[in-house]
Amino acid sequence: MKKTGVDLSEAEKRARLRDFKNEEILTNEELEHATELQTKANSRGMILIPERKVKNKARFVQLIQENILYLRNLKYLTTAEKKFLMDIIPNVEFLSNCIVDDCKKVSPMPVTQSDLAEILGKKKQNVNPIIKGLIDKGVLARSESGLEDNNVRAYALFVNPHIMFSGDRDKVNGTLKAMFKKTPRELKKMPVKLF
Repeated sequence: MKKTGVDLSEAEKRARLRDFKNEEILTNEELEHATELQTKANSRGMILIPERKVKNKARFVQLIQENILYLRNLKYLTTAEKKFLMDIIPNVEFLSNCIVDDCKKVSPMPVTQSDLAEILGKKKQNVNPIIKGLIDKGVLARSESGLEDNNVRAYALFVNPHIMFSGDRDKVNGTLKAMFKKTPRELKKMPVKLF
């Protein structure tokens, strides 16, 4: 009886092993050959099998550490300006670096200075001088934008990507590059440049 139990256990193991081998996409030999081909392709700058990219939906803003340290050592930003920059992080749109009403929207809208003051829970008269100071210092840029069915001029605010950027640092938007091409002397000396 015991022998039958052992035989049955061995038969189950062999069956599981056979099932496992049948589930393999490539045999070990095929896998070694594929690895060898990929290595040769890599050495010539080619990719045979594109890497799967994991799409993470986390929204983020990157601070360029060396540039922040540079600005800190220069005492370039006031405490109020630093706080303002930290407060707007949730409203910096991915890729455009525009300050918008809601980054989660499919089509977020650039905010006015009044809207921004309201979003931050501040008075407009307290926010406007900070924004003006950051524009003068080249940390923010203002671009005129029109409102539909309205002749009133509206402005969109953008953050300098050399200081804070929401997106792929290797693919900075051309319009954003043009906006921050001309900068104050102090910012020209920043240690890290994205473009």
